[in-house]
Amino acid sequence: MRVAIVHYWLVSMRGGEKVVEALCDMYPEADIFTLVYDEKQISEKIRRHRIIPSFLQNIPGAISRYQSLLPLMPFALESLDLRGYDLIISSESGPAKGIIPPPHAVHICYCHSPMRYLWDHYHAYRSNAGAAARRLMPILAPLLRSWDVSSSLRVDRFVANSHHVAARVSKYYRRTASVVPPPVAVDEFTPVADVGDFYLCAGQLVPYKRVDLAVRAFTEMGRNLVVIGDGAKGEVEALKRLAGPTVQFLGRAPFPVLKDQLARCRALIFPGEEDFGIVPVEAMASGRPVIAFGSGGALETVVNRHTGLLFKEQSVDSLIEAVRHFEEGELLFQPEAIRAHASKFSAHNFHASMRKIIAEELEARRGSIPVDAGFATVPFTENGKLPIPLH
Repeated sequence: MRVAIVHYWLVSMRGGEKVVEALCDMYPEADIFTLVYDEKQISEKIRRHRIIPSFLQNIPGAISRYQSLLPLMPFALESLDLRGYDLIISSESGPAKGIIPPPHAVHICYCHSPMRYLWDHYHAYRSNAGAAARRLMPILAPLLRSWDVSSSLRVDRFVANSHHVAARVSKYYRRTASVVPPPVAVDEFTPVADVGDFYLCAGQLVPYKRVDLAVRAFTEMGRNLVVIGDGAKGEVEALKRLAGPTVQFLGRAPFPVLKDQLARCRALIFPGEEDFGIVPVEAMASGRPVIAFGSGGALETVVNRHTGLLFKEQSVDSLIEAVRHFEEGELLFQPEAIRAHASKFSAHNFHASMRKIIAEELEARRGSIPVDAGFATVPFTENGKLPIPLH
């Protein structure tokens, strides 16, 4: 069986690329297709595979400015030649599912999120875009949304990384999705005895993650906050202007530093709404509780008052109130119980769930013709003919 993995772009190692690594473990001979590829930024595990980028790779500056090429991405994805592959797994967020699969192939889409900048976060992205992008987005977005919906019909089965994302797949594509949480390397994180006197906020510094709430809240409280992550220069500088003397920025930290900070923080602060959110699971694998905004993926990873606390409003006051409640009962959070909960999101569980889904789809393809992919099939009779004529 020839297997192809399609990922939106390979220019860094974040949560989506960790899913690609897990798929590479499952299919070590698979070829990988992508829009653009930066070899220097990708792990050795992924580089061992044959990687085929789209024609966007040949555009000068595409690797660093790939997001500005969004209007060309449908053409680039449809130009990828997937003839001869039996199983295609698209890792969708940016987009990726818009490839044209061969008629005989099974196409499973692992959806991290429908494209946020076209759907539920469209107005936020537009308000933060430059002047030229703000003018173009109302013209291009309807065309891209139409393509995004039509290309969803090329998928045999959707798999979402959370129930939150599955609901958006249903809303925008009118398709059902199985739910398989992404793999988290929980065994690489361990609790420590010497917890420090600081809180941690870690991740990409972009507006929707609402790191500004954490910076404002901890400046107001005078509590120690360490911020790990990078982003656009303007965003980072704006956060630093909000910060008081108790807030420290470490920038983009190497894994040993992140691992140490996760294990020694009093709690991870997670003020944004994420589709899933791997960092909270990494913190819990380190035995540390999570104080998170009670929406999106956090509702599926953080158990309120057991592995952390959920606050109701994305506001400074609500976050401050949650931190104070946490400190009143801090000793009630048990590192080993928190870590045991995080183990549910291991790579082993991801592999087992994905193998089961893939096996079901391959078996369905052997004995039926999809009529409405994901919903109904028409079986063959024993002699290979349809039981009734189709008109």
